[in-house]
Amino acid sequence: MASCAPLVVHLLLLVLCYIYCICSGHLHPLDALSPSEISTIQSIIKSSSHLSPNPFGFHYVGLDEPDKHAVLTWQSDPSFHPLPPRRAFVILRANGQTHELKIDLDNNSIASHRQHSAKSGYPMLNVEEQVAVLALPFKYAPFLESVNKRGLALRDVVCGTFAIGWFGEKQDKRLVKMQCFVTGETVNLYMRPIEGITIVADMEAVEIVEYEDRVVIPVPAAAGTEYRASRQLPPYGPRGKPVVVTQPEEKGFNFEGNVVRWANWNFHVGFDSRVGLVISLAGVNNGKDDIHRSVLYRGYLSELFVPYMDPSEEWYFKTYFDIGEYGFGPYSSSLKAGIDCPHNAEYMDGYYANGAGSPVLLRNVICIFERYAGDISWRHTEIAIPGRIITESREEVSLVVRTVANSGNYDYVFDWEFKTSGSIKLSAGLTGTLEVRATDYTNAQQMIGDQHGTLVAPNTIGVFHDHFATYHLDLDVDGPENSFVKANLRTVRAEGCTTPRKSYWTVVSETAKTEADARIAHNEGPPSELLFVNPGVKTRLGNAVGYRLIRSGAAATALMSEEDYPQKRADYTKKGLWVTPYHKSEKWPSGVYVDMSHGEDNLAVWSMRNRSIENTDIVVWYTIGVHHVPSQEDFPLMPMLNMGFELRPYNFFRAQSRDRDSTVWQTLG
Repeated sequence: MASCAPLVVHLLLLVLCYIYCICSGHLHPLDALSPSEISTIQSIIKSSSHLSPNPFGFHYVGLDEPDKHAVLTWQSDPSFHPLPPRRAFVILRANGQTHELKIDLDNNSIASHRQHSAKSGYPMLNVEEQVAVLALPFKYAPFLESVNKRGLALRDVVCGTFAIGWFGEKQDKRLVKMQCFVTGETVNLYMRPIEGITIVADMEAVEIVEYEDRVVIPVPAAAGTEYRASRQLPPYGPRGKPVVVTQPEEKGFNFEGNVVRWANWNFHVGFDSRVGLVISLAGVNNGKDDIHRSVLYRGYLSELFVPYMDPSEEWYFKTYFDIGEYGFGPYSSSLKAGIDCPHNAEYMDGYYANGAGSPVLLRNVICIFERYAGDISWRHTEIAIPGRIITESREEVSLVVRTVANSGNYDYVFDWEFKTSGSIKLSAGLTGTLEVRATDYTNAQQMIGDQHGTLVAPNTIGVFHDHFATYHLDLDVDGPENSFVKANLRTVRAEGCTTPRKSYWTVVSETAKTEADARIAHNEGPPSELLFVNPGVKTRLGNAVGYRLIRSGAAATALMSEEDYPQKRADYTKKGLWVTPYHKSEKWPSGVYVDMSHGEDNLAVWSMRNRSIENTDIVVWYTIGVHHVPSQEDFPLMPMLNMGFELRPYNFFRAQSRDRDSTVWQTLG
């Protein structure tokens, strides 16, 4: 008789693992770091004899994602397979250098440590170091003189930090620029910039290293800029009657830890200090056999590039990488019931490590709710049967996961909307207030030769700019081995036909074999369907299962010249779609170190290796965007502007049974 010792040992390990998970608060390998884990990381690093972090030296503390194969193995049978090792990834500034550390949370130790040695790029700016440098102008005599010269009250002045980018110069210091604004009779400070002043600060020396007061331009008046509802004019003052969503049979979704289950969907919801909301292991269940079918391994907004189109001295550097330079985690908003999310929403908190390495709680930064807005998912009225009118329809009820990030003057609303049809709709909404330039102009007719914006109010120009949102989508359509197929629609002459038709269109499909085959610019080439298929899984009818990416009108393409420095740093925006083989380290299209980077480490550079992407584990990078030409309606506050796309099943579900008593999907034959 064989010994049962190996089984006993295995069961003991599972029990110990389960106890550890309960104590640490983790039952899932992709759960975000808990506050206790963040505190442990802080303690491990500060007690290390090899490191002496800057006072605000913690710039990124996040989950070091386990090996994907280990996660999928665990997911296949969590009761049998132990959780993968629990690790954290930390980016730290110490002694003028950037350090990368892997922290082993199972053993409370530093698993690896290396110094970042690339030629360019610094970590994200953290909140605490920005606050420190923002105090500098108010003790700086030349700035006080500039404020006094403009007749402004210092108590009404507010300043902000702005990443400086890179424009060919050599720099060995972490620098930011500061611009200041005036409040006074309004809280809408972005409508009242103090123009003409350049302030450059050294982030680590915490000192002003450059100051110039180049030109005095009147600060726009406060009148007409207020956005608080109590002081707002139509259309943001009077409103219709309240609308309330009720669910008499209670909510249709539930949580198991951070895993959400709703209708035929289940997925994991996470939070990251760099990108904010993360959706993982999203899949659908297949009818009565309840087989989990994977759709998306991991998805999140990976970068938001916002370049302004004013080349003047005080504006040329405003080409922001909101995620890579600042991060969305610390700026995620606490969502308000009945305003940001409907009253039927459930909420999740988030945590991040501040500059000192301590955990910070962000309450209610993610909301989840079922949406019904009176829309129709399907309907048909049949009138062809004599003497009968038959109408059938289905209401469109979906599940929405939402987060909101504040990025200076803009607020961004990000939704992941799951539908019972198997579709996932992703949308990015931008609102808030414009970033404006003060001017002497009071009428548009005076602006001859000034081609950088729209006069939206007296002495106020809304500067032209772009918003490019790039999503990281690790699709696993019925498994990791996927291919990208571009199904082109082509016109064909109807020669030799026995009917009067002269032409028709058909589909000619091309399977991308390498990364170069998959780079697609928006509005490039013939109309096409963008398909992601699993060539190894067929339906009963013989079609490869897949998903298609449906593009929306928000498909702007970068218009800056390729030799322009900001475009070099964001050259991935020249294409709307990229497909790369999965690589754990390729998470952010603008690179790991974006602040003051030269564009040496980004999606376009990785893709130059032209790796194979056919029938393998692939990642889709999709960029949506708008060219924002401001109008008077965007002043003093900007109505929501939405952009998005959809991931829609394509031969993914099985052919329906022809058995009149059966309403379930057939399993694969």
